[in-house]
Amino acid sequence: MKNANPPLLENLIERLARLPGLGRKSATRLALHFLRQPEDDVRELAGALTEVKEKIKFCSLCHNFTDEDPCPRCTDTRRDRSIICVVETPGDLMALDASGIFNGLYHVLGGALTPLSGIGPDDLKIAELLNRIDQSGTGEDNPPCREILLATGSSPEGETTATYLAERLKERGIIVTRLARGIPIGVDLEYVDGATLRQSLEFRREL
Repeated sequence: MKNANPPLLENLIERLARLPGLGRKSATRLALHFLRQPEDDVRELAGALTEVKEKIKFCSLCHNFTDEDPCPRCTDTRRDRSIICVVETPGDLMALDASGIFNGLYHVLGGALTPLSGIGPDDLKIAELLNRIDQSGTGEDNPPCREILLATGSSPEGETTATYLAERLKERGIIVTRLARGIPIGVDLEYVDGATLRQSLEFRREL
């Protein structure tokens, strides 16, 4: 039977259904919700989506999303600038930072090593990480990097990435640590509860 929904509504449903975690039923409920909302609210949402796409970029230092470069985390003088926590995605960074226990700097790789999908070291921000370490220690506001905390995921790809980075980092005489066990295998850090993240950070181990 031919779909009787208005084409404009159907187009919205189809686009919403492409979002992560949304199937057609959820997308339909969301589309109908928008139709019931005041026009100004919907316009503000549309404007926010457009603005974030236009103005959000990557920090040239940590490669996290930001609207100013360098980002506020990288320029925060209250942070311990001698330790860098390496994560796969901006979502992982946000989850760790929200735990409130880590007060160092961050570095977002932009993914994990996945040879079967053709993602190798050159496809991630690994060279940029090594360059940050090599450039550290040039002044009072840029002390030598003494520790790299590898907070890549517990998936096989995350473990492979951590092993590769540990080998590259030890060549530079850097202390390399890894989040302690407790994070479920295969779960992205951004979905791990705060208590588990805090424990993993507190009991991180040296590689």
